[in-house]
Amino acid sequence: MKTYMTIEDTIGNTPLVRLQRIPGSLAQERGNVILAKLEGNNPAGSVKDRPAASMIRRAEARGEIKPGDTLIEATSGNTGIALAMVAAIRGYRMILIMPDNLSLERRASMAAYGAELILTKASDGGMEYARDLAMKMQAEGKGKVLDQFANPDNFQAHIDTTGPELWEQTGGEITHFISAMGTTGTIMGVGMYLRGRNPDIQIIGAQPAEGSQIPGIRKWSTAYQPKIYDPSKVDAFELIEQSKAETMARRLAAEEGIFGGISSAGALIAALRVAERVENATIVFIVCDRGDRYLSTGVFNPAD
Repeated sequence: MKTYMTIEDTIGNTPLVRLQRIPGSLAQERGNVILAKLEGNNPAGSVKDRPAASMIRRAEARGEIKPGDTLIEATSGNTGIALAMVAAIRGYRMILIMPDNLSLERRASMAAYGAELILTKASDGGMEYARDLAMKMQAEGKGKVLDQFANPDNFQAHIDTTGPELWEQTGGEITHFISAMGTTGTIMGVGMYLRGRNPDIQIIGAQPAEGSQIPGIRKWSTAYQPKIYDPSKVDAFELIEQSKAETMARRLAAEEGIFGGISSAGALIAALRVAERVENATIVFIVCDRGDRYLSTGVFNPAD
């Protein structure tokens, strides 16, 4: 009998595509190529499908959880959606805690996968408050927190999958890797793998400029900095302005046909800045999710 894949088997192996118009002279005259890793092609629509599957599978293998258990996670959206999908596949009850100022599409996606959603007031402290509440619920015996911010299974997913994919897809020619920084699992894991293959590869993080609020890009206070994050493993940082990221998200869709989210556009801005400074480089950035996850925010609405 023929063996068929399950939906879980479709996580990863996402396309890597070349930008054709936006780079302009930065590519043609300087000999650079800018490549986009299309993580929105994962089944739940984001790069977070990888660590979500990794955290649940590995916790199962260690005997820490079993199907039927309750899992809890604080999320700004993409990890929650991915965990809700994997929980549905593998038979867990999923409780997700999210600030109420994040997009309606994210809430609806979590609910569609059967997760229970707890919305907290953004004015109470945003993601920091949500993280504290998740740990409080675990202490009260209400479920197991996977804790994407401190769980090495998060970045291990990118050591095992995303990094090797990029190395193979570029034929080892990648010179710069750029990612938005949220939980930092992507930049940590991919960076560790790539630097293990070539220590000269530059790892660059996109962070929000002062006063900017970009979903998926964070700069944490010292008290809440993810435990998986090691700043020594990032070579440089690019500060991204919210308005520029929103404009670039519209350009990415209209000029390249890539409908990505706002943090993806922020990573592209960082990639273009790098391309202004280097020559004959192969620059890869992560398109971490799909733009339709942000339609209710109005970012993609036509100008009046």
